[in-house]
Amino acid sequence: MSLNVIALGGNAILETDPTDKGQKAVVEQAAEAIAAFVEQGEQVILCHGNGPQVGNLLLQQQAAVSEKNPPMDLDTCVAMTQGSIGYWLQQALTNAFIHRGIKQPVVSIVTQVQVDPNDPSFRKPTKPIGPFYTEEEAKKALQQDGGKFVEDAGRGYRKVVASPQPQKIVEKEALQALVAANVVTICAGGGGIPVINESGNYQGVEAVNDKDFSAALLADTIGADRLIILTGVDSIYINYGKPEEQALQMITPEEAKEYVKAGHFAAGSMLPKVEAAIRFVEKDVRCQAIITSIEQLNHLTEGVGTVIQQTR
Repeated sequence: MSLNVIALGGNAILETDPTDKGQKAVVEQAAEAIAAFVEQGEQVILCHGNGPQVGNLLLQQQAAVSEKNPPMDLDTCVAMTQGSIGYWLQQALTNAFIHRGIKQPVVSIVTQVQVDPNDPSFRKPTKPIGPFYTEEEAKKALQQDGGKFVEDAGRGYRKVVASPQPQKIVEKEALQALVAANVVTICAGGGGIPVINESGNYQGVEAVNDKDFSAALLADTIGADRLIILTGVDSIYINYGKPEEQALQMITPEEAKEYVKAGHFAAGSMLPKVEAAIRFVEKDVRCQAIITSIEQLNHLTEGVGTVIQQTR
C-alpha cells in the first residue's frame, strides 16, 4: 500500500456552478474517483485549493459590510473556506465509502501552516485576491486597511497580499497520528492558514499560501510515497497550445528544471505544480510526483499523467 497526498484545485470545484449545490456536486464526483482509488488498496491524505472560494467570500463580505457586520480578516476567511470545502469532501467521501461497503474513517482538519515573517513576499506582495475596484475605490480601501492595490490586466484594481513559502505544518503530530491510524484526512486546505510564531504564540497573517507548495510540504511531513497533483489536463506539456506541443510522460527533476528555465509553464497555473513536484521528489529517491487529471486517477498504472522522479 502506497501513502499518497492528493492535491485538488479550488478552481475545478467552482468552475461550472458557483452555488453551494453546484460545488458539492463537483466534489461528489471527485470523491467517487478517490474512493475507487482507496478501494484499490491505496492510502490517501487530501488537500485542496480554495482561492476562488475565498474570493467569493470576500465579495460577499464587501456587499454586506457595515459597522455591525465588519469583514473578517483574510486568515479567518481562509479558515472559513477551508472548513466548508473540507466538510463537502468529508461528507462526499464518507458516502462514497458507505456505498462501496468500505469501513474507512474520514476527517477534515482546519490546518495552520507556519511561514517566515521575513519571507520576501511580505515586502513585495503580488498575489491578487478579492473584488475588483475602480481607482477611486482602491484609494479609499487603501486608506481603510493600509493594504496594497494594483491594476490587474485592465479589469480594475485588486488587493495583493503576500504568498510566502510554507515552512511547517502546526498540526504535524496530529496528522502523523491519523496517517498511522489509516484515517483518510483532509487538511492544509487552501495551502493552510498562514501563521507566524511570535514569542511562542501563533497568529494569523494577511497572506495566502500556495496549495501546491503546501501539498509538497505535507507529503514530506507525513512521509508520503507519492504526491499526486490533480489539474485540468491529463499530463503536463511543453510548447503547450502550439503545433509542436508535446505531453511529458516521465521526467527527472533535472529535466523538469530545464523546462521551467525555458519558460514552458505559466506562473499561477502549471509552474507552481511543477516546482512543488520537483521540491518533493528531490528529497528522496523513492518519492514520486504525478501531475494528471481526476479522470486519470485510477489509471496511473497504465502510464497516464506526467511522472517526475529522480530515476527513470
